[in-house]
Amino acid sequence: MAQSLSTNVPEPAAPENAADPESGETTSSANQWRLVWRAFLKHRLAVVGLLVTAVIYLIAAFAEILAPYSATRFDADYAYAPPQRVHVLDTSQGDWDWGLYVHGYKTSMDPVRLKVTYEVDASTKIPLRLFDRGSDSYRFLGLFQTNVHVIGPVDTAQPMYLLGADRNGRDLLSRLIHGTRVSMSIGLIGVALAFVLGVSLGGVSGFFGGRTDTLIQRLVEFFMSVPTLPLWMGLAAALPSGWGPLKRYFAITVILAILAWTSLARVTRGRFLSLREEQFVSAAQLDGNRAPRLIFRHMLPSFTSYLIASLTLSIPGMILAETSLSFLGLGLQAPVVSWGVLLQEAQNVRVVATAPWLMIPGVAVVVAVLALNFVGDGLRDAADPYKR
Repeated sequence: MAQSLSTNVPEPAAPENAADPESGETTSSANQWRLVWRAFLKHRLAVVGLLVTAVIYLIAAFAEILAPYSATRFDADYAYAPPQRVHVLDTSQGDWDWGLYVHGYKTSMDPVRLKVTYEVDASTKIPLRLFDRGSDSYRFLGLFQTNVHVIGPVDTAQPMYLLGADRNGRDLLSRLIHGTRVSMSIGLIGVALAFVLGVSLGGVSGFFGGRTDTLIQRLVEFFMSVPTLPLWMGLAAALPSGWGPLKRYFAITVILAILAWTSLARVTRGRFLSLREEQFVSAAQLDGNRAPRLIFRHMLPSFTSYLIASLTLSIPGMILAETSLSFLGLGLQAPVVSWGVLLQEAQNVRVVATAPWLMIPGVAVVVAVLALNFVGDGLRDAADPYKR
């Protein structure tokens, strides 16, 4: 009797909100986005890339206050001046004198090559000050006028070139910071336009099919068959020479967007072809939903995570495209400052041998592209349910 009673006792049911042993959260609270975020945090390179990308965009947002000078300020007396080393402690007088400072320059002229050479003048001390009020004023975030910079010389007549100067005596650090805004924003704007074109045309092609699908796919194949670099050069060269910097900036952005939407349109079309046969789409159609609501309300959200990953991976391509066009002289041009425009100074091998610090904008491009690629790879792996 006791044995029969023991066999009829039901096992306790598992609670609906079972606790996750790793995070301590309940299973019911872990929605799709939270699972993607958890998987993303496990990708260390992606997290590092996200932090680096955030720092770069913060630099772009606060370029005026971070840059010691404006992008156009120059001093011809210090053409190709080498970078100055920042010192914190001065013991030349026998005492410990704390404070930021740099040494000045000693210049001499080579009578044979007629070349100005610079040497460190240890006897000249140029004090620096944090949050200094320099001579270059600006509108902070477009709100109010100010002249505060994160760092600058106490005496504005003294030179300060922490990353060196170009051929016109312009501070490379300031121009690099100002160029960050243009190069990183053109990636965002271009990708946003390409994203809208790719998702819209790819979605329409995959959802409706038939002649619409055939027409759009032939258009995609046409753009994909044209060599990218000659097409960039042709479209960029077709821009009117009389256009100002702002018009040229947006024109280059539109050109890059026109050339970057095809791959996303192909992927979106394939996803829509498979999704339109799913039961939830058929149920939404029977419920009376029209095509726009079916596309944007039911079908697109099913692979939003993939679209975000694809969006992130497309930004580096935009940055490299703008840098290449500007480097070749077909993209943005002075007085607009971008990383590609800055790299135009490094086209001459003799100039690079004389002033190798002019290659620093290329380092900035590599760092930004690597960081964004790491973020995109992390998002792609985190969004894939088979890799979580």
